[in-house]
Formats: sequence, structure tokens, C-alpha cells
Amino acid sequence: MDPILLTISGALRAASTNRKLLVEVRRLFGPHRHVEADLRLPLYDGDLEDLGIPAEVQTLADQIAAADAVVISTPEYNKALSGVLKNALDWVSRTKGNPWRDKPVAIVSAAGGRAGGERSQYSLRLCLNPFRPRLLPGPEVFVANSGEAFDAEGRLINPRAVKGLEELLTLLRAEIALAAQGS
Repeated sequence: MDPILLTISGALRAASTNRKLLVEVRRLFGPHRHVEADLRLPLYDGDLEDLGIPAEVQTLADQIAAADAVVISTPEYNKALSGVLKNALDWVSRTKGNPWRDKPVAIVSAAGGRAGGERSQYSLRLCLNPFRPRLLPGPEVFVANSGEAFDAEGRLINPRAVKGLEELLTLLRAEIALAAQGS
């Protein structure tokens, strides 16, 4: 059976280059079932949590738990991950269990600057560490000058980024296979 791949974009904008990068992830990953997370969640608030976990937050936690692997594409906002992405991590941490535990996770980024989101990836890794996923260390895929990194059809045109993405996804598939052997 084809694996379930959950993709999470740290950018909400429909035409964001991080969403475009995840389209490339899905295309290059090979046969799979795909779920795209929706991070349009309320801001984390302990008073709101006291009323119960919002349905859209529980849906996200359930999607993470059900996925065989997760790919997160993070923009870089003020030298870190986006508030939207951090908010989602905060909310999911409040759900029962830990859907991230031992989950194969790959991180990619697209940003307008020359570093391609390097600092956002670093900050995202710091935020994910407490959840103990099987976080792939690399290759690191940073799509710099992301507004110029995709052609008119939305395909990634930087050969170095494509090569890194292909290698990262090969390693992610290997992690999925390893996890399947352990269960």
C-alpha cells in the first residue's frame, strides 16, 4: 500500500512559494496518498483550551498521527519560522498523546532571501525536538530567491534544489520503510 504523506505549509497564502515547493514534494515523492494540512487555526489560548481542543486542531493532530511521514515547508519570517506554524505546534502539543513521536519528518523551506529560509529551518527543528520525531538531518533544502525559483507551471527550476529534494525524499521513503519494519 502506498504511504500516507502529510504536507504542512507554514505559509497560508495560496500562491506562496512554500506551497509551490510542497507541490514539487508531492510530485517527486512517487506513489502515495496525500493529505494537506490546514493551519487556519485559532490562536492558542489556555482559556479556549479549557473549553476543549478545537475540532480543527484535533483534525491536524489526527492527520499527523495517521501519516506515514510528514514534510513541512517553512517560510522565514523575521529570521524564524512563521507564527502560523508555531501556533500549530503549540496547539498540537496540547492534544492527547504525541502524534509526532517517532514520525519521519522532513523539513524544506523557500524564502525570498539568499539563505532560502535557513534560519526558519533551524528554529523549526528546535521547536520539533521536544516531540521526538524522526527528524531527517538532511540534505537541507533551502530555496533561495524563491519568487524566481519556479517556472510558469510552478515547477522548481533550480537544479541544485531539485537534486537535494530528490535525495531528501529518497531518505524519507527509507525512513517510512524502516518505521514499517518496526511496527
